Amino acid sequence: MAAKKKKTIRTIPQQRTAAREQEAAARVKNFAEVTFAYDAKAALVESERCLMCPDQPCVRGCPVGIDIPRFIDAIAQKNLRAAYDVIAETNLLPAVCGRVCPQETQCEGVCTVGDTLEPVAIGRLERYVGDNAIENGWVNNPYIEPNGMRVGIVGSGPAGMACAADLAKAGCEVTVFEAFHQPGGVLRYGIPDFRLPNAVIDAEIDNLRKIGVRFECNTLVGRLFTIAQMRDEMGFDAVFIGTGAGYPSMLGIPGDSLNGVLSANELLTRCNLMRAKDFPNVDTPMPLGRRVAVIGAGNTAMDAMRVCLRLGAEKVTCVYRRSRTEAPARVEEVHHAEEEGVEFHWLTAPVAVLDDGQGGVRGMRCVRMELGEPDSSGRRRPVPVPGSEFDFDCDQVVYAIGTNANPIIGQTAKLKLDKRGYIATDDDFATSMAGVYAGGDIVTGAATVIEAMGAGRRAARSIKAYLGLGATLPGASPQALFGIPPGERNYVRVRIA
Repeated sequence: MAAKKKKTIRTIPQQRTAAREQEAAARVKNFAEVTFAYDAKAALVESERCLMCPDQPCVRGCPVGIDIPRFIDAIAQKNLRAAYDVIAETNLLPAVCGRVCPQETQCEGVCTVGDTLEPVAIGRLERYVGDNAIENGWVNNPYIEPNGMRVGIVGSGPAGMACAADLAKAGCEVTVFEAFHQPGGVLRYGIPDFRLPNAVIDAEIDNLRKIGVRFECNTLVGRLFTIAQMRDEMGFDAVFIGTGAGYPSMLGIPGDSLNGVLSANELLTRCNLMRAKDFPNVDTPMPLGRRVAVIGAGNTAMDAMRVCLRLGAEKVTCVYRRSRTEAPARVEEVHHAEEEGVEFHWLTAPVAVLDDGQGGVRGMRCVRMELGEPDSSGRRRPVPVPGSEFDFDCDQVVYAIGTNANPIIGQTAKLKLDKRGYIATDDDFATSMAGVYAGGDIVTGAATVIEAMGAGRRAARSIKAYLGLGATLPGASPQALFGIPPGERNYVRVRIA
């Protein structure tokens, strides 16, 4: 067979393949996805833009280490099943990650093509493969030899699911405990349908069930039973905690407790998980003001603002104390919010929520800001401009200024916590309690979906080492027979009761 002709930056398609979107005027009235998936022609053209770099910076930029050039090459060869199998070696949620991962700061951010042209649309290609896998019912379901080990996972978000997948593939009996009535964690309660449809979450969770992962919902660990009980009375050989950081932050300014002030977490959970957007056909109400002010400019703030528009708010305003350049939200999300009519007040900080005299919100008092020297985050610190206070009208205020660790696990388990209240772990994700590991936002604070998945996978590797299972080292062969890599097949594992 003839060798493939080497591609150069001059021979590949020069323009990044665009994805179609709903028109802003139409989409602001519905919860259907804003961005449409590539069709076969668009995916094929975009796959030709990959240079197949020998040093593969995109793989190093992916927190779960997807072999990106290999799956893109499979697309170029029109073998989508092979592309899916490549992705599924390290990631069982491609349709999710293709939609919500910040590829622009990860794999695409280090793409060699991006040094000269726009980077390869790796995220859109991953979504294309993931959507085809769902449509065709593909699942990467290897032969699994049960090893008799039982592992409990606390939390069914990205970290918990990634950890569960790797341990199930290694032959462990895995049970995932979820506090809410449906699995998915922040994917389900925190991300609206117009960015991540529930049907996609359901399909990818079903793939975990197919490899033996069990989900126990309506189970609040720390209240129904403790981590210590899981290790002792319930007989789990190891436990992974991936409960995320869903405890909302508030500013602590005058008026915080007025009716009409709520967190973005509550707003999004009511709308997404509890389906308040379908009220009165469901039992969850979502009282909404006509003029809504959202404080913050991260992805959660963008989601909250765009949800409010779709729920019928007449005017939605973003209030952020830094400039647009420092906004932590993805550029695409800010762009979509602007298209949909959100009004942005950059370099503006709230100092009080104003009372309407009846315990409700009538407005917000703010102060103009200017940027000073960089703070510990590397961003320039906002400084109030003297004498610049002003009031503006609103009847609802939504805080989207970050989250903290949910305190329940820390209150009910003898786990060492750091000074912020997050679970302290060593480099192998082991906590202060033997056999108990933790990863994702409950350890690091708020991060991305794929970073949480990467933490879950690395924790799974440590758990396998703790349990004495094979294929635990970084770079171990994914083709291990019965969970044992080739170099270890002259040994027999014996478990002494």
